[in-house]
Amino acid sequence: MRILVVDDDTVISKVFTVMLERSGFEVTIAEDGVMGVEMWEAGNYDVVLMDVQMPRMNGFEATRAIREKEAFRGGHTFIVAITAFALHNDELKCLEAGMDAYLSKPLNFAKLIKMIRESDFRRNEPTSRK
Repeated sequence: MRILVVDDDTVISKVFTVMLERSGFEVTIAEDGVMGVEMWEAGNYDVVLMDVQMPRMNGFEATRAIREKEAFRGGHTFIVAITAFALHNDELKCLEAGMDAYLSKPLNFAKLIKMIRESDFRRNEPTSRK
């Protein structure tokens, strides 16, 4: 399973990489939302872990850009919002932006791994989410 981590914090990205690779996933890092959308478009990722606050293009904008491209070409990538914001309203904003799931920092990696493994993504197949 291929995972794209989109986060401008290099320390967090390195921690994600180590934890996810130890769990058997292939991980690629994008340093901001613009790079994340470009890498998503060029790659074939099963899951995107999307930070919400980033320079150049935030996670909401990047998710909307991915969803617009999927609407044109088909398919649906499972996107998990990763954010320091932990209020219920913040979760709703992430879901309304097109993200499939939400986790607040500090991350519970066991919960993240379980969420990824239980996600009902279908690579390159349109799905009916929300």
